[in-house]
Amino acid sequence: MRVVDIDRLVRRWAKGVEEWKVRRSLEVIQKAFDRFSRIGVAWSTGKDSTVNLVLVREFDPNIPVLFGDTTVHFPETYSHRDRIAREWKLNLINVTPSVSYEEVKGERERCCHALKTLPLLRKIEELGLEALIVGIRWSEHPARAKEVYFSERKNPHHYRVHPLLHWTEEDVWNFTRAHNLPHNPLYDKGFRSIGCAPCTKPAPPGAPERAGRAQDKELIMERLRALGYY
Repeated sequence: MRVVDIDRLVRRWAKGVEEWKVRRSLEVIQKAFDRFSRIGVAWSTGKDSTVNLVLVREFDPNIPVLFGDTTVHFPETYSHRDRIAREWKLNLINVTPSVSYEEVKGERERCCHALKTLPLLRKIEELGLEALIVGIRWSEHPARAKEVYFSERKNPHHYRVHPLLHWTEEDVWNFTRAHNLPHNPLYDKGFRSIGCAPCTKPAPPGAPERAGRAQDKELIMERLRALGYY
């Protein structure tokens, strides 16, 4: 485990975001590294998971970075993933499903479970991870509003660690701009939340953050999360 100076990191990263928010996130990450020896971090190339990745890599720049490759992401997402992985020298692990999109399309719960959740759970078991650090937030969806910083999961047994729960969408963008972080170019095309190409579109002006995501999926988010989805 890498020993870090939290105060130094707060001074470095507390720009554009209230200092206490950055400190709490760093303390959650520190606690995870104190508690677990085998840790991975989830990265979708989205704004939240990129901020999360930046902070986590202060503790371990070689941490396994799990990208859920459903095989039907936007071309922009794949290009952005490859560029950042190369420039940041990420220990990137593409997590791929054992079934094709064509086999499960049109069945929202089955599709998300087969292309995202099951491959992730298998990879966690294969790598022997004790914890996976994920960049979700309380304010982005009602199904995530009651999440806790450390959440125990089963099959396989591991913990989900959520350092950004207390951040807002505005916090994430202010941090991104303050530190000149790269972002998925789809955001410049009106997207506010980025998922698979078949079920994600730009959000209408003034709409909720995840309005561009397939709404039949949003309605079953509680069930998906119970199965292991973020």
